[in-house]
Amino acid sequence: MADEARAADPSASGARASLPFASPPEAVFAVVADGWRYADWVVGAKRVRAVDDTWPEPGSHFHHEVGVGPFTVRDSTELAAIDPPHRIVLIVKVRPSGMGRVTVSVAPRDGGSEVLIEEVLVSGPALVLDSWLFRRITMLRNLESLKRLRRIVDGDTAPR
Repeated sequence: MADEARAADPSASGARASLPFASPPEAVFAVVADGWRYADWVVGAKRVRAVDDTWPEPGSHFHHEVGVGPFTVRDSTELAAIDPPHRIVLIVKVRPSGMGRVTVSVAPRDGGSEVLIEEVLVSGPALVLDSWLFRRITMLRNLESLKRLRRIVDGDTAPR
């Protein structure tokens, strides 16, 4: 099945995207739960500046720069909940546009994993833009993030 076909319908609340991985949930989650690795796979993340010593405990943060080209914003992401190797919930802040809740779920599937990213805006001016088009763009961005994550975790063994 084509990767794009796995992208969930963005007409529902929030944006959802999922992909199969050849690796087991523990291998996927090792990268997802590493605060220093987010700039390696999350589209728009330019660099991670610092990770709290308490990471990955709920309430801990990693501090990052996001942006495109020369335009960057320094902000932080809070870990809201974690259930290794199945789920991590993050509160992402990108000021001045607002805050969102991102849930990354990892489930066993055919000897590998199915990884789902769900992103919902929770506050800020970006809520005004929370339209079908905005959710579609977010879903496509998250699908690309999943492809990057899969290249890191699976290497050349990724299911096609």
